[in-house]
Amino acid sequence: MKKVAISACLLGEACRYDATCNRDNFLLEKLEGFELIPFCPEDHAFGTPRPTMDLVETDSGIKAISNKTKENLSFVIEQYAKDFFDKHREIDLFIGKDRSPSCGVCSARVYDYEKNLLYIHEAGLMAKEAKARGIESIDAEDYEG
Repeated sequence: MKKVAISACLLGEACRYDATCNRDNFLLEKLEGFELIPFCPEDHAFGTPRPTMDLVETDSGIKAISNKTKENLSFVIEQYAKDFFDKHREIDLFIGKDRSPSCGVCSARVYDYEKNLLYIHEAGLMAKEAKARGIESIDAEDYEG
C-alpha cells in the first residue's frame, strides 16, 4: 500500500494559522486506498491559532519569519520535518498544502525583509526536507492521481 505524507489541513484538521482547515474532498477521493500519514509542523511547534509567517530571503538563506514578532521560526519547523521523516522512513509520496511556507512543494512565496515578493515557486521548509530525502513531492493542487 502506498504511504502518503499529507498536510493535515487537507484532511480536515483545523490546524491552519486561523484554526480552520483546507479539507480537499476531491484530493481525498483520488487518494482512496492509500495510507495517509498527516503532518503539520506549524501546529506542532506553535499551536493553533497562531500568527502567520512568511519565507524571507536572508543573508543566511531562506528562513521562516514570524509576521508578528519577526522571529526566525525555521529551526523548529526543520527539526519537526527531520523527526517526522526519520520516524516515517517508508513514505512514498509527500503532498503539501500549496503556497504554505512549511508545506508548499513548489508554490511557496519568498519575500525580502520589506515584504517585496521575490519568488513564487519555492519549496516550504518541510517540503525541502522531503525533496532532499528523494521523496516524490507535489503540491495538493497539482496532484492528478
